[in-house]
Formats: sequence, C-alpha cells, structure tokens
Amino acid sequence: MNFTTGWHVIYVKSRWENKVNNSLQEISLESFLPQVKTISQWSDRKKTILKPLFPSYVFVNINSSLEFYKALSVNGACTFIRFGKDYARVTEREINQIKLLVGDENITSIETNTLLPKVGETKRITYGLLNGLECEIIKVDNHNKIIVRIDSLKQNIVATIPLHSFA
Repeated sequence: MNFTTGWHVIYVKSRWENKVNNSLQEISLESFLPQVKTISQWSDRKKTILKPLFPSYVFVNINSSLEFYKALSVNGACTFIRFGKDYARVTEREINQIKLLVGDENITSIETNTLLPKVGETKRITYGLLNGLECEIIKVDNHNKIIVRIDSLKQNIVATIPLHSFA
C-alpha cells in the first residue's frame, strides 16, 4: 500500500457527500466538503442550494493507517482515489486555495473541469479574501475568470472575480 499521511480524497456514493462528510467528522476525522451555491429551477419556483464542487469526492486528513481504514468504514465511502499505484494526495496549500475560493462571496461563478488551458497569464490576486492566490487568467466575453490548478486531482477550479482584484 502506497499510503502517506495528509489530505486524501474519498470517492463516495452518488449524492452521499454530506452524509459521508458528517460521518467522518462524527468519528473525529478532519474532513472537508467544498460546496458552491447554485440555483435550481423547479416548475413553480427557484431555490438556491449547495452542491459539491467535486461531485462524489470528500477530502479527509489522514494521519495513520488506522484513520485510513476508519475513513473507509464510513457508510457511503467507496474507495480512496488513486492515480496508478499511489493514492491521490492533496497538499495543505491546495486545500487552503479551495477553501478560499468557495468561501469568497465576491465570486459570482465557480465550476470545475479537467481540461488544462492552453494559453493565459499567471497572476497573483492582490485584493480581497483571495489575496496572494496564484492563478491563471482567462478573458472571455469581458468576464475575468481565474483557474486554480489542483494538480493532485488533475482538476481545475474556474471562478469569475472582479477585474480590480488582479495585480
């Protein structure tokens, strides 16, 4: 087993992210479920709901092999994400970047993708809650989008932020 301590990613049953996250916290494991607000349209109304930023993924901070197996024993947890023989690890820096992005009320749009951009500048945000965050800029239809790469998951987070936030 190629296990190391730190933040790992558990793949969970579809729509079980909240249950697994809560269960992990109930057994004293540090976990993180990044969620974003979205508007759902029903025939008679619109409602703002929280959806997982990474569907079927819950992040858990593992410090021992006992915690590793304890996390997998939670109802709804399927397996740890792997890339080849190694378990996917997310750095503390990447977890903090995700927390900053999902916690910033000024961001009007946030989504994930697995495609790496081909062009764009790397900038550092110098204003607001995301101050110090390095990101790749994409300008599309007068919107300023940033991409924060989460290399350990081979995913990107795309968010729209105000122009005055960049250096």
